[in-house]
Amino acid sequence: MTPGETQPPVVLACGEVRTCLLPALQALDSRAAAQLLGVRADERVLLSERPNLYGRSPDTLTGVDCPLPSANGARIRAVGTVAAHASLTEGRVLQSSAHFRAPAAGPDHRRPWGHYLVRPGTVEPFGKLPYEAVAQGLLAGGRPGELDVGLIADGLLTRVLRHPLLDQRPPLKSRPTRLRWVALPTERDEGPSIERFTVAEDELRTVRLRVPAGTPSGDIAGLCDDLALHDWLLTTVVRILDGIRLGAGDPPARPRHAGEPPAVVTALRPAVDHLLHLWMPRARVAPRLAPLWDALEERPGFTRQWRTLVQRIRDQLALHAIPHREAEWCP
Repeated sequence: MTPGETQPPVVLACGEVRTCLLPALQALDSRAAAQLLGVRADERVLLSERPNLYGRSPDTLTGVDCPLPSANGARIRAVGTVAAHASLTEGRVLQSSAHFRAPAAGPDHRRPWGHYLVRPGTVEPFGKLPYEAVAQGLLAGGRPGELDVGLIADGLLTRVLRHPLLDQRPPLKSRPTRLRWVALPTERDEGPSIERFTVAEDELRTVRLRVPAGTPSGDIAGLCDDLALHDWLLTTVVRILDGIRLGAGDPPARPRHAGEPPAVVTALRPAVDHLLHLWMPRARVAPRLAPLWDALEERPGFTRQWRTLVQRIRDQLALHAIPHREAEWCP
């Protein structure tokens, strides 16, 4: 950009979040979390203990020079950097998140890398950006050779999971999830909105947002990190309940030893110990985007479903705490 030239407005932001259970038998404290998330020697890990224990790594930048996915098949070359970070909630749930923003237009030739490095998390197209077609292409997933921010998020997650602090002994079985998102600008004077939230196959969720012009892409990524965390919690607890046989009247699969808790209690206890206290929507969402959670609470009703699941768990634990005696026949 030459002196006096105005910067084109940002018309697209995109990212992907990976969420999984930390493979460690015990939750990490703040000191261990700082060690785990220390992905850069020149910047400190951000730690917070209110309203819950949370750690966030410094951003890492990945240089990219490749075509952008496009729903109409157009080939749009873009150059820049993708920002990524890892985070840990209550020493138990690990996330990696990668994202970028793109302006409405870019130069018609590649600039020196210094130009892109001073614009972290920005990917500039060659020429005009057909942002609607690119947004659709990004949500659908690109073809080989096209920009894939999910691979960048996955690479950072893999790096963190190899840390020697982790004993690879998770306290319960779970599956990782992926949340892919795009954000487009709203019309003038309109507030943010969620246009579509989709639970797809292969543990994939997709979100299409509208946000006011000038909304920082980091704030949008923070919202989607929060959404991915709570979606993972719901998904994991649903699977725990689906995977056990509920009810006190079912015969046990094998005789229980003296003092051994019922199988249902054994299956549900890890959820109580490690997951139920993590539900805290909007804890770290930017105020300008926090109202988007109201739409999720209305439909599909995240917290309503969560409370129902928690009550089911408590009911089952209470039911199995009652001594069960066979009826006795009196002569």
